[in-house]
Parts: sequence; C-alpha cells; structure tokens
Amino acid sequence: MSSSDVTTRWFEVLDESASMIAEKESTTYLDGLYFTAENIASMEIQYGPREELEKLYAPLYKLKTTPEEVRRAMQLALLKGMKGGVQAHHQMTPDAVALFMAYLVNQLRLPDGYSVLDPAVGTANLLTALLNQTERKIGAAFGVEVDELLVKLAAANADLQQHEIELYHQDSLRPLLIDPVDLIVADLPVGYYPDDENAKNFQLGTQEGRPFAHFLFIEKGLNHAKPGGYLLFLVPNNLFESDRDKRLHKLIKDEAHILGFLQLPLSIFKNKEVAKSIMLLQKKGEGIQPPKQALLAELPSFQDPKRMASAIAHINRWFEERRSEGARPAGN
Repeated sequence: MSSSDVTTRWFEVLDESASMIAEKESTTYLDGLYFTAENIASMEIQYGPREELEKLYAPLYKLKTTPEEVRRAMQLALLKGMKGGVQAHHQMTPDAVALFMAYLVNQLRLPDGYSVLDPAVGTANLLTALLNQTERKIGAAFGVEVDELLVKLAAANADLQQHEIELYHQDSLRPLLIDPVDLIVADLPVGYYPDDENAKNFQLGTQEGRPFAHFLFIEKGLNHAKPGGYLLFLVPNNLFESDRDKRLHKLIKDEAHILGFLQLPLSIFKNKEVAKSIMLLQKKGEGIQPPKQALLAELPSFQDPKRMASAIAHINRWFEERRSEGARPAGN
C-alpha cells in the first residue's frame, strides 16, 4: 500500500469514528476526533460504541504506518472539523508551509538533543511536522496553547504519532515553567492582545493603543531562547510596516540577528491581506556573528517544481556560506 493510500485509509477511519462518536455523545466533530485519537492511541475503546469501533479500528493496527502518514490523516480530519464558523486562531498552518519550515530547521546548526518550543502550538500540526522531518535527535519538545480544545487535540495528535511533547494549557505570554530552549518555532497568532495588564510586562506592550499579540510573542520568544538559539516564526507580510514606532525593529536588532525573511507565495492565502512570511532570527550570544547578508526572498508557488528547486538551491547556498562564516551551533 502506498503512503498516500495509508493516509487515506487512516483519514477514513478517523472521519467515520469522529462522526460516529459525535452523534453518539451529542458533541462536535472535533470532540469526536479527540475521543477517536484517545481510543486508538490507548488501543482501548473509552468513548463511543465499543463493538462498532473495535471493528472499525482493527485494520489500522495491522497497517505499517509512519508518524507523517498519521499527521497528514489527522490534518485532513482537523480541516474538515474546522470548516465554517471557525475562529481565526483555530486555523492550521498549511501543510506545504509546515514542511518548508521543517526543511529550514534542518539547515540550522542545532546540537543533537536540542530542545524546541512552540508557544502557539494549536493542534500541534506544525510542531509534529518538524518532529517527523528533523534530521537530528530532539531532547525535549514543548507546546503551549491557551485554547482548551486545541491543546486536547494537540495531545491526541502527538499520542497518535508517538511523539513525546510536553503540553501546557495556558497563555504563553504569562510566565512559563519551561527552561530556555535551542529553537522556538511558531505560526504566530495575529491581532491585538486582550490582556492590557499583562501586556505591561513587555517592552512592546507599553506603547499607546492595544498591543499586537504577534509582537509580544516575538519578544517572549527572544526572552525564552538560549543565547545563540534560533527563532522561526510565521509572521504577517506587513510585520515591520505595522511597527509604527519602530520598537519591534529596535528590540530585534538589540537581541538578535535577522538571518532571513522569506515571503510565502500569495497563491496559498485566500487574500493578500492575510499573506505571511517566514522570519528566521538567531539570538545574540558569545561568538554569534551576524550574517554578511540576510536571506531575503519571495518564494515561488510550491506547485512550480522548477522555480521551487531554484529557490531551494539558493537557500542551500546561503546556509552553506553561513556555516563557513563559523556560526556555532545554538546552545554550545
């Protein structure tokens, strides 16, 4: 059975089970999906009609399945559950973008056993894509999410893929019981941060008007990365244009080096107003040198193999030059 066939089979089971449990328990499809993942991961029917679900799940346990195939099946089911009337912060990182960010992580000089944190983990689609694609051993993975349903789905998603992720259900912009990490990766929530009082604890939360949540997440990331650690963020294209008083720019300049800013193809977004870019930072530290030139590019469509191969070759050359500059691994 091909990889796509395995993913399809998993999705069909997840979808049928989620619908069945939702109807039986008078709950939502997403809750049904969470209960489904719990059933399958524990290999025990805790929710829903036992006999029907045992028969439905039985073929899955005989399939040779990779974590990435499970992630893609879960993503399809999650997308189905999130269609229509979903809040903006419930939107998932597009699959092509998640995999491209994982590719970028593999270019970084991270130590074996590195630690990674996603402070806006959502359903853990981005974080598990990274864990599935990483070429180095990960020592610890952390995720933080304020939405109760999303953190439950993240836990179920990680369990199904057999990833150990330490998840926290809280506002990431409040104190975290997590040590500084080698890598911070996030699809930043965009918009105003509603907690004016807590915002006062941030340099970027004290200006006039409501502070931007994505600005505060960047500041939080800079505070929570190790010296020399990396930060890989999905940010609005107009990030610096919206920095009216240039305080975000100054903070980043004081605390980190901008390694790259890659604009994603507009074709993957519903409208250009919500288009995003990938921003790569390295926190300053002893022996950390700024790049001779930042990696700046407008990425072509992911559906254009020839132009995408050319862009990848350019990015690979940039990272080779960066390594030759003697930039040491994060955390060392």
